[in-house]
Amino acid sequence: MNRKKHPRTTDEVECPKRRKFVACQRCHSHKIKCSGDQPCAKCRQVGCADECQYAPRDRQVRVSESYLRQLQAENQRLREQPTPSVNPTEADAAAGRGPSRAAEAPDESNPNVRNPLTGDRAWFHPYDPSAPPIFVGEAACTAFATRFRRFLTGSNATAHITRTQYVREENIAAANAGDISWPSLHQARLLLKIALRQIGFIYHLVLRKSTLEKLEEIYQTGDFECQVNQCKFFALFAFGEAYSMRNEPASGSRVPGTKYFARALSLVQVLPERTSITHLETLLLLSLFSYYLNRRHSAYVLIGSAMRLGLSIGMNHNVPESQLIDPIERQHRVRIWWTIYIFDRMWGSKMGLPSQILDDDIHLDMPTNMTPTQLHEEQFSDTEYLKANINLARIVGETIAKLYSLRKYSETFLQRVQKLLKALKNWVETLPEHLRLDQVEPEMSRTPVGSLHLSFNQCVILTTRPTLLHILIKLSEADGTRCEDIEEISQPLLTLGEACIHAARHSHSIILTRWINGTLPTFGFFHAHYLFSSAIVLVMSSFTPIGSPADLGAFETGMEVLRSMSENGNLAATELYKNLEQVKFCLDRYLSERRRDSRSRRNAAAAIGPGTTSASDAAASAAATATPISGTAPPPHALAEGLMPADFGFHPATTVVEGGMVRDATSGFTTAMAFMEPTMQDFLAQSDFDLGMLHPVDMFMNDENAYAMGYS
Repeated sequence: MNRKKHPRTTDEVECPKRRKFVACQRCHSHKIKCSGDQPCAKCRQVGCADECQYAPRDRQVRVSESYLRQLQAENQRLREQPTPSVNPTEADAAAGRGPSRAAEAPDESNPNVRNPLTGDRAWFHPYDPSAPPIFVGEAACTAFATRFRRFLTGSNATAHITRTQYVREENIAAANAGDISWPSLHQARLLLKIALRQIGFIYHLVLRKSTLEKLEEIYQTGDFECQVNQCKFFALFAFGEAYSMRNEPASGSRVPGTKYFARALSLVQVLPERTSITHLETLLLLSLFSYYLNRRHSAYVLIGSAMRLGLSIGMNHNVPESQLIDPIERQHRVRIWWTIYIFDRMWGSKMGLPSQILDDDIHLDMPTNMTPTQLHEEQFSDTEYLKANINLARIVGETIAKLYSLRKYSETFLQRVQKLLKALKNWVETLPEHLRLDQVEPEMSRTPVGSLHLSFNQCVILTTRPTLLHILIKLSEADGTRCEDIEEISQPLLTLGEACIHAARHSHSIILTRWINGTLPTFGFFHAHYLFSSAIVLVMSSFTPIGSPADLGAFETGMEVLRSMSENGNLAATELYKNLEQVKFCLDRYLSERRRDSRSRRNAAAAIGPGTTSASDAAASAAATATPISGTAPPPHALAEGLMPADFGFHPATTVVEGGMVRDATSGFTTAMAFMEPTMQDFLAQSDFDLGMLHPVDMFMNDENAYAMGYS
């Protein structure tokens, strides 16, 4: 008996009979074609055969054309949206719903997803049995140095070097116990002007003209008892002494200005119920000076207090003009908040700690220029410089969250790296002309510009150095005996390694030029930190075919500069120099063991390719050509006395001397050069699919590897 069929509507179509299996879950999530096998070809290729799952489909379905068009529009909208950078589980919790299938999709056990340096647990190091263990952030340069030493020794038992070179609480108390009074007016003016000159052009911390006028007012009226003013100006005096004195033995500290810092710290109110802009200025000054004492945890806590107090008065929002009429005070408020933001991101990146506020919670305008121009120049620093610093700090914060945290992402590790490098490329390409380094004479660029580019290079290093170490490990595992072992390292990873090496060379060149020309700050933290970071990368570069044997000489030079800075009283340089000493000790032992098997070295050189050498031969060649360095930091007139650049570790082919000044002779050696390489252009142009389908061997070190995650 024939059954009467219902008439088909005009916007309905009947789907043909589908095959037994549709795309597996993994192919479906990556939006790629599935072979339909069990397991499918793609899952077998990437080693996920055990996880290949299918959902049976054997029934006919009817869908409307309008519904299909709706789905297509929804898919297009989702493709145009950026991938969320927050933990999906956190997002679900914030929305008041339980974990969804999307939240379960990212699998941190998948080698394509996580950073090859990090495990699934935090890294702690025991220091004092009576105190809690110290947390070691993976993004910290000292943590990276420990991982490199573990590679050299082949043992996870290689201990992390704990920070001990910092001014302790008892030293600060002793410095505060003495007679600390306001200096004479002439000395106060000098100290204040030095502080404003040295740090006021890099960070917006105070209003320059208003601060100078306030100092005159205090001395004219004799109002020296106001604790708010005393805290602020004593913190400024500390910077003035740090940049104008060699040492301060009377305070019991190696760092000048400690006594003023100690007094300001003892007077500042930690928990004011009603904060003020002046109080926030003081917290910023104390946080920054804490780095001069190598008290990084204190700096992080102080900037955290400034952040919370700023939020309590709504500094992350635009205040109505009717409630703050003075345009200078309005702009000052905006810039103080953004300085807090910069410190929060930058301080966290030095220790691998998370940012304390999300970008989505900030609803404040960017800094702007004041009119007339003279009024702006009297009170504020360069607006474009501050905006560049803000944008770079934002990228730094994303780097720590996306590459070094334990958050779960749907993107692969290389996909996240690619997005960060795209942001860095856009940052450097959109810099105003006056913020670019002088290619002919980088030392002639203003100090703030050089500092900005050093921060940029460090961000590139943070983004790319996990892959550089992974390259080194894979070459060591293969030992160069089989060409296919070398060829297993994909071109994207080699490209990232090259970018890391370029950034390290650039930072090393800038800092070394300043040191030889006598313009390197004696007690600053950041130059020592950037030099240490670049030195670790350069010694790794000397082992890889994408690097150069001469980079080992640059590593030795960086050690010598840090040793000289240490002898001059720089606490951070003392700590970092001791760390590099341990790296060199492990390196010498590693090279000694490698030299015992000459056949292995020859095979490695042959596998790497013509015109290159094995890691040990490269190191030996660099060590033989590098001139031993001895003595303390040379004075600015050292070159006039007959000393040549080679005596300080400069390569003669890339260094020239003009008018007693040393500069890099490689014209066009710019910050953006790493992004101009064709291989980098190809990497940035690759699709998410291409980056997501790399073989896991490129991005994962298993637990049996000698360099697997360890806990001290």
